[in-house]
Amino acid sequence: MKKEKTLVNSGSIWLVGILMFFAGALGLYLLMYFFPEPFVKTITESVETRNVTVTDTGIADAVEKVYDAVVVVKTYKSKQLYATGTGFVYKKDNGTAYILTNNHVIDSGDSIFVEFTDGHVVETKVNGKDLYSDTAVLSLSDSEILDVADIGSSEDARIGDTVFTVGSPINSDTYSGTVTRGILSGKNRLVGISTKSSSTTSDMLMSVLQTDAAINSGNSGGPLVNANGEIIGITSLKLMSTGVEGMGFAIPIETAITYASREEKGESIDRPQLGISMYNLQDAIYNYYPRLNGIGVENGVYVKEVTADSPAEAGGIKAGDVIVKVDDKDVTSLAHLRYLLFNHNVGDKMKVTIYRDGKTMDLELLLNKKI
Repeated sequence: MKKEKTLVNSGSIWLVGILMFFAGALGLYLLMYFFPEPFVKTITESVETRNVTVTDTGIADAVEKVYDAVVVVKTYKSKQLYATGTGFVYKKDNGTAYILTNNHVIDSGDSIFVEFTDGHVVETKVNGKDLYSDTAVLSLSDSEILDVADIGSSEDARIGDTVFTVGSPINSDTYSGTVTRGILSGKNRLVGISTKSSSTTSDMLMSVLQTDAAINSGNSGGPLVNANGEIIGITSLKLMSTGVEGMGFAIPIETAITYASREEKGESIDRPQLGISMYNLQDAIYNYYPRLNGIGVENGVYVKEVTADSPAEAGGIKAGDVIVKVDDKDVTSLAHLRYLLFNHNVGDKMKVTIYRDGKTMDLELLLNKKI
């Protein structure tokens, strides 16, 4: 009898416990139902609230602002289409409109036409062009144009700013008016270019803007534009190499306009000369003049010959010298030397440091016009 009583008491305890649990749950539910504020307030206060605003709504307004100022440039040679590129109307004055593009887009042609976004085509006049800045100016009646682009500032642009291009990549008939978007990836990049179409060796450096916006053949001469629809550069080239993507370059608009202001007037752009024939020092050492091994300097430009009555001769440069500095800047190649030289104007004085007979010496050259 004692054992049965213990079992009955134990079962009663479990039953009471279960009833108390459900009674408590019911009571809590009724309390939260009729008096929810304290509980809701406690839960709300424990949650961190963050407001996120999405501000990037695209660049359509900026694109519209510049779109109708952009043209397809068609270069003809002997009445056959030779090349296509891009350009844009940057100015109109006294009934004439001016289009800026790249020299390499129009250089080999004998007649240049432009096609506007509404499809009409007009032959243009080539006012001027320049090989080393890779700029050219075309003109036509301002009654033919649809719009004039706003010019911005590459100097005020910041790395990381949104930029875009408008152009006619690959096939102008199929892809004219293509817009590509990216960021400004770099400024003041020194990029080597070849001024001879038959050569793959860089003989000139350009100071350019870098962008990851897609640039392809046919984009040349088109605008690089900021998010306000203002042109900050002229797309000119891209880095072509296995494994390289998203490295396009543009001439800063300030540089382009400086040359364009002279080209539109038909003025020639005169650059200074040194009056020497030259080799990259390393090329001279390993390919042409083995006797230069152990010369004592590693980089520079080897002077093979000096032209009579030239700035080089008048300044004291001799055949066999190595030009190692210009204006106290190390000279790394003949392309670099030409870049430093072309930062000067005809009539300027330029400091040149040469290496001769185991010693360096400074010379001063009075620059005259390139022959």
